[in-house]
Amino acid sequence: MISKTLMAASTRPIILAILSRGKDYGYSIIQKVKDTSGGHLEWTDGMLYPVLQRMEMDGLIQSQWKLSRENRPRRYYTITEKGCKELASELVSWWNIWQALTRLSAPIPVED
Repeated sequence: MISKTLMAASTRPIILAILSRGKDYGYSIIQKVKDTSGGHLEWTDGMLYPVLQRMEMDGLIQSQWKLSRENRPRRYYTITEKGCKELASELVSWWNIWQALTRLSAPIPVED
């Protein structure tokens, strides 16, 4: 299980990474996170939408209402130039953390 602290720290960069591949909407983002994490990260809409709102206020993403194929209004999010720069910075930070963690960790014995 992933700690709440680590989950909170990774939310924004994960959203930015997803949106760097193209526009997307809330439910789809939740599903992509679950699928790509092998079910280790399970977000709820109650967690996601306030984060998306803050990210939009910070200028990292933009949103636009459009009709889905089923003619239902759906809010699509896109990454901004500022969001792309933030993602690049976050990726470097996470890479540096991963490098330090793997260098400092003792090998974990595998149990039979």
